[in-house]
Amino acid sequence: MKNSLIQKYNVPGPRYTSYPTVPYWNETDYSYEIWAETLKKSFIESNNSEGISLYIHLPFCESMCTFCGCNKRITKNHDVENPYIEAVLKEWTLYCNLLGEKPTIKEIHLGGGTPTFFSTKNLEDLINGIFSHANKANNYEFSFEGHPNNTTHAHLQKLYDLGFRRVSFGVQDYSEKVQKAIHREQPFHNVAKVTFWAREIGYTSIGHDIIFGLPFQEIDDVIDTIEKTKSLQPDRLAFYSYAHVPWIKGNGQRGFNDEDIPKDDQKRLLYETGKQLLYENDYHEIGMDHFALKTDSLFESFETGKLHRNFMGYSSSKTQLMIGLGVSSISDSWYSFAQNVKNLEDYYQMLEWNKLPVFRGHLLTNEDLIIRKHILNLMCQFETSWADNSTYFEEIPTVLSQLEEMQNDGLVVFKENGIQVTEAGKPFVRNICMAFDLLLKRKAPETALFSMTV
Repeated sequence: MKNSLIQKYNVPGPRYTSYPTVPYWNETDYSYEIWAETLKKSFIESNNSEGISLYIHLPFCESMCTFCGCNKRITKNHDVENPYIEAVLKEWTLYCNLLGEKPTIKEIHLGGGTPTFFSTKNLEDLINGIFSHANKANNYEFSFEGHPNNTTHAHLQKLYDLGFRRVSFGVQDYSEKVQKAIHREQPFHNVAKVTFWAREIGYTSIGHDIIFGLPFQEIDDVIDTIEKTKSLQPDRLAFYSYAHVPWIKGNGQRGFNDEDIPKDDQKRLLYETGKQLLYENDYHEIGMDHFALKTDSLFESFETGKLHRNFMGYSSSKTQLMIGLGVSSISDSWYSFAQNVKNLEDYYQMLEWNKLPVFRGHLLTNEDLIIRKHILNLMCQFETSWADNSTYFEEIPTVLSQLEEMQNDGLVVFKENGIQVTEAGKPFVRNICMAFDLLLKRKAPETALFSMTV
């Protein structure tokens, strides 16, 4: 990758887990009634065919990791577990009452925070409580995020017994200096132990998350981390850029100085070295920042054009309706988005009032739905087309005009009725998506909202 391209295109930009992105939601025209209406519409359209997805946010962590931007509550008091599980199950009951028919669940993802903060008993109560009001789809896929330092063999076994077959472990980097800076000290032994346990128990997809651009991180650290990763052979990998946005994430990301963070050429070298090592070890790029072995379901979905992306990240299957449970969770009915309150006490209070704890959202316009499809195509398949009239929009000529420079730089190829991202363009896919982002163009942010794109 040429240094000049990094300098040219490394600008703040969305990660596009949704379109429109959250800062551009139209909250004025949104209401709970609108959300409920689109929720029921999407449920009717999808429940008997593909089923629905559940994202369950489990926010508690015993310590603060300074690289993390998730909504979390730091505590060592495990008495918080029972009230939270009860609250999530009450929220689920309210949704089931609203839907009026027993849901069929195709996908569950437990995110955090630290899902393995919770005891096996409470996790079992959570999943059993969910299915006291729901059925499992035939081809269901359940996954969770595990912290290598506190995921026990009992956690892995219990969740496996409950139907979970995919787990991802947050590795970040194996350098002791880097781990100390980000307050995530975990030896390789801990990661190896939980990876071997998961494989022995029977998990079919084990993922590791690795970050480049962390404070004090050097080229040898990335090489060492990927060499160690190679020895464990996870089925899939997230290899993504550290997002330094302390103006959004608060003091949690101010545990080190800006000058300690690799930038520009140095960060580019970390990325290119890591990516090349992943290629050499049979990992294939299947989406922005994601790699998988050919035997993993994520690779198969990429090859068959079925890869999907939503607020949970990349998924090997698509569902039209995703309900987010727990504090700060976001739901997606395809036609609208809804986000839960971010404060734990507010979350509990609204549920005591028998109200779904939603505090904002967005109703997608016809234009939003078309742009959303193009951005999903670029993020999941590295190409998009408007050959079909239903995917054409008036601003296409303007989009192509903005992409001409990227075409000249070899990042995209123009086709008769579409574009394709080149190999050189993959690191800049966020920039390419930004050319389609009509809301971003119409109202450029006055202050910093997003992390850098490269």
